Amino acid sequence: MAKGEKAAETGKPDGRGVQSIEVGARLLNALVNDSGPMMLRDLARLADIAPAQAHPYLVSYRKLGLVRQEEDTGRYQLAPFALTLGITRMRTTDPFRLASDAVIELSKDTGLNVALVVWGTFGPTVVMVQEIGNQLNMKTRPGTVYSLTGTASGRVFAAFLPEAVAKETMRIERKNNPDSDRVGKARPLTKTETKSIRDAGYAVIDDPPVPGINAISAPVFDYSGQVQYAVTLIGHESMLKMTPDSEYIPVLLEATQNLSLQLGYVRPTE
Repeated sequence: MAKGEKAAETGKPDGRGVQSIEVGARLLNALVNDSGPMMLRDLARLADIAPAQAHPYLVSYRKLGLVRQEEDTGRYQLAPFALTLGITRMRTTDPFRLASDAVIELSKDTGLNVALVVWGTFGPTVVMVQEIGNQLNMKTRPGTVYSLTGTASGRVFAAFLPEAVAKETMRIERKNNPDSDRVGKARPLTKTETKSIRDAGYAVIDDPPVPGINAISAPVFDYSGQVQYAVTLIGHESMLKMTPDSEYIPVLLEATQNLSLQLGYVRPTE
């Protein structure tokens, strides 16, 4: 078996690739990121290649059905075969497996416990915890329901869920508090705080539910732009600092953004 064939079969890259395909992919990425029909010169500029170099790629992509060109304007956009590829990817992707793998890898990279949280029937619900064996008393197990406003994970959902859903859940939480068995007590969450979470891309909580145990949580979005998961780092306050300069925040954001990308999320252009 040839070296390249063996690498492809095992899933381990041998470091070699086809440069022309990689160049052409920059054109497709530009079309995806811009989300609208584009003139050749603009498309080439975003792909960082010359228009004369870009044109042969686009001719081939048109023949394959990946790209179409508007007759009246000459602008290019993605064509039906690109949609077929995307739909096939969604059908064959297991979001929970991808998220689980990302949580395990993140725990290894940081040396911290990591929780995977979904929006469940009763609110933010833990579906997986990757522990590192340091016996943290964090009151978190699969099935644990978090407070929407009293935990870092909950605040991610409060900030990124549709506003009507978040408001109704906060109303119910305040009504049931302190009789609720959720982890974390309901507390005010202002519009300023919500905006700050959205701008930063992650949430923390002062006075955490378990004294001495800090948490930083970030959202994962799916192809429709809806928050699918919250991924939460959990660690002792001596190790996990929650200040903006924390070394763990960039690692968490990289992991959640990569996972969002795998689930088909495209960040809106400003």
